[in-house]
Amino acid sequence: MARLAAASLAGTAIEFYDFFVYGTAAALVLGPLFFPTFSPLAGTLAAFGTFAVGFLSRPLGSVVFGHVGDRYGRRPVLFASLLLTGVATVAVGCVPTYGSIGVAAPVLLLVLRFLQGLGLGGEWGGAVLLTAEHAPERRRGLWASFPQIGPAVGFLLANGVMLALSAALTDAQFRSWGWRVPFWAAGVLALAGLLLRTSLSETPQFKKLTETGQRASVPLAEVVRVHWRLVLLTAGALSVGYAVFYAVSTWSLAYGTEQLGVSRTVMLACIMAAVAIKGVATPFAAMLGDRYGRRPMCLLGCAASAVWMFPLIALLRTGEPLLMFLGFLGALLAFITMFAVVAAYLPELYEPRVRCTGAAVGYNLGGVVGGALTPIVATAVATGDGPPWGVAAYLTGIALLSLGCFALLPETLPASARAGAPGTVDSADGPDSMNSTSSLDSTETTDSAEAARA
Repeated sequence: MARLAAASLAGTAIEFYDFFVYGTAAALVLGPLFFPTFSPLAGTLAAFGTFAVGFLSRPLGSVVFGHVGDRYGRRPVLFASLLLTGVATVAVGCVPTYGSIGVAAPVLLLVLRFLQGLGLGGEWGGAVLLTAEHAPERRRGLWASFPQIGPAVGFLLANGVMLALSAALTDAQFRSWGWRVPFWAAGVLALAGLLLRTSLSETPQFKKLTETGQRASVPLAEVVRVHWRLVLLTAGALSVGYAVFYAVSTWSLAYGTEQLGVSRTVMLACIMAAVAIKGVATPFAAMLGDRYGRRPMCLLGCAASAVWMFPLIALLRTGEPLLMFLGFLGALLAFITMFAVVAAYLPELYEPRVRCTGAAVGYNLGGVVGGALTPIVATAVATGDGPPWGVAAYLTGIALLSLGCFALLPETLPASARAGAPGTVDSADGPDSMNSTSSLDSTETTDSAEAARA
């Protein structure tokens, strides 16, 4: 399990490095370089528009790679998605600016961002199922949370490189070529990730489906026909996580540097410190999910997000590094309270035969609502000299929407699997023990799916 979890974490870290480095570049330099004829505000909005394209293509990626995962195995998804995202990211670093090739520059940027999102849409489902379907029942939340640490690691890598370059180079050098270096580095990281994943084995659950001939012939059609309510509920439930994370990591970076006059280095340092603590907190929140259930943790995270959005904006508005950091930290701890457990929660909600498609589509549709729109909406409403309370109201509204969706979803953790429950046996984390307790039980997940449909 440690080897599987490490491989999943490394892969998601690399994929999210690719995705996040674009978001940071969009906040800092892509507007003036690729949309120079626009005003500063319009240029930032246009850059965030290309950023949003990656979220729009993620559900399509989850459909394409989900079909592969449900028909041919979880393992092929891990290789294909990582390769696609890596190639697209390196290519972004090679695109000439508007000053060199005119309108073709932003068009190429859009196409490559679309391919980035396509690959990332497949990565999450494959990486999560690799750990969730191998994991012992009582520790499923903990082991499945390791891919959820990947985004924090990827964010820190992406912004660490950006921070180092921003500090070492002049503004002219950074805008000329320095911003491209993190994109080129993605090629090395992708090769390392592919090598790490060569030794991974297929999950026991998929092997069982293959042996019994129960694989879905057209997974998407079955998901739309049987599980469409569940997909919409999970998408709505997860939207607040995306909204909060990208409000902190992308919009606040642009707002702090452009509206408040805070330096890039200070803003990146505050955000990175909060993200680092969020990453460390992830497995601890997941263990609470193994003890008390997935749904209670998600409801708690949504409620905390709704309460914290106005304090977040108030603390950000001060421009003081320590206060901004505290604002970011509170928001991200509320976020991870939910997202630490969804890697176990979503697979448990869906039947094994369509799990890769259903879980990934629901997860990535939430990104369209929360991730694609948040930087654009927040930038548009954060005008004027006063605090951007409209951003706080928008984020609070999404938190309440997600709270309602989570309230309609069932609990999936069986009473016998709760950590420390009397009469349970803690299985060893070895191959022999996986056969009896490690894969997600078909009856259990079918019952959960039936409850969700009801």
